[in-house]
Amino acid sequence: MNGKHIQQSYAIARERYAALGIDTDKAIAVLEKTPISLHCWQTDDVMGFEGKAGLSGGIQTTGNYPGRARTIDEVRHDLEFVNTLLAGTQRVNLHEIYGDFGERFVDRNQVGVEHFQSWIEWGKAVGMKLDFNSTSFGHPKSGNLSLANPDPAIRAFWIEHTKRCRRIADAMGKAQGDPCIMNIWVHDGQKDITVERRRYRELLAASLDEILADELPDMKTCVEAKLFGIGLESYTVGSMDFYEGYCATRKVIYTLDTGHYEPTENVADKVASLLLYVPELMLHISRPIRWDSDHVTIMNDQTLDLFKEIVRADALQRAHIGLDYFDASINRIGAYVIGTRATQKCLLQALLEPLDTLRRYEATGQGFEKLALLEEMKSLPFGAVYDYFNLKNGVPVGEEFIGCIQQYEKEVTGKRL
Repeated sequence: MNGKHIQQSYAIARERYAALGIDTDKAIAVLEKTPISLHCWQTDDVMGFEGKAGLSGGIQTTGNYPGRARTIDEVRHDLEFVNTLLAGTQRVNLHEIYGDFGERFVDRNQVGVEHFQSWIEWGKAVGMKLDFNSTSFGHPKSGNLSLANPDPAIRAFWIEHTKRCRRIADAMGKAQGDPCIMNIWVHDGQKDITVERRRYRELLAASLDEILADELPDMKTCVEAKLFGIGLESYTVGSMDFYEGYCATRKVIYTLDTGHYEPTENVADKVASLLLYVPELMLHISRPIRWDSDHVTIMNDQTLDLFKEIVRADALQRAHIGLDYFDASINRIGAYVIGTRATQKCLLQALLEPLDTLRRYEATGQGFEKLALLEEMKSLPFGAVYDYFNLKNGVPVGEEFIGCIQQYEKEVTGKRL
């Protein structure tokens, strides 16, 4: 695209927004500094490098588009290429099953920092900080229950695994000079009518208390709730109400996954309530279609509303942003770029709201004026601001990234058998 035309369009857009008291240069600066954590599992359909156990725990990947990453080098190469197509600041989010195990089997209660040392070095080399996740699914001991399992031996196995993951995350944070955000999601639940709901939740709470007892200064722990998973439809131990109570009483970061709620729920509405009681939020950005289907994130009303609420609540410094979807039906590199850019666009739109004016209208009961301004904001030249953001950072503008990804597919991913 013509760089001069982009700059001219931006100059007009900047003037238009300035008339409403909005500093577009400031919004771009905030967007540039706000990190988005890229989920490594989009590269390979959540396979990892542990073995061939596959997915379990009520999650699945759909599709079989050619070009899945098969090795640690291919995963890293894909992530590096994705980063060349994105402006702003990106991190990389790892699951425990993506350790550098050297083709040896390392059970999950034996994993250590040494299995992620090459990731730490890679992150430093490419300038991308790391986040982390424990992995409860896809293991012979996964079953329906892990941290909430009544069997002390199985429960101890997963407690040890999660403790080790937190120590790995702490090592990552120390090495990169910035806390590693480690998420704990366990699939624990039941397919049919459950009699001992309270018992499983007592066990989960006790397990988490034991895991979090270790004070680790260079990482932050968050816990993730879910409505249900395939094969676990009737009961989820780590439900929303469980984790809301747990995070509020233990002062733990709450993970808000946009795919983990009822389709009619307004996820954005939960932000203000949660922030009254929990220290921070981890946002997992996804796109559910009728259930937690993990479609590629797009710039839809749900995601726009979420980021507008984050900005309106002055909570951007208390929110961590990560992508969490896995689509194997389309080009996986394209899925990354579409989802990340959509997330950036939603945040940018939120940053371009005339909040001072809107707040004044609301405080003085000027409902007509508030609604009129909100509607007019929808047709302002936001796209020109986003194009300039990409031009300024030396990455493809507009649809230019499509050709870049097609070329990468021709030269790299299309040759993977």
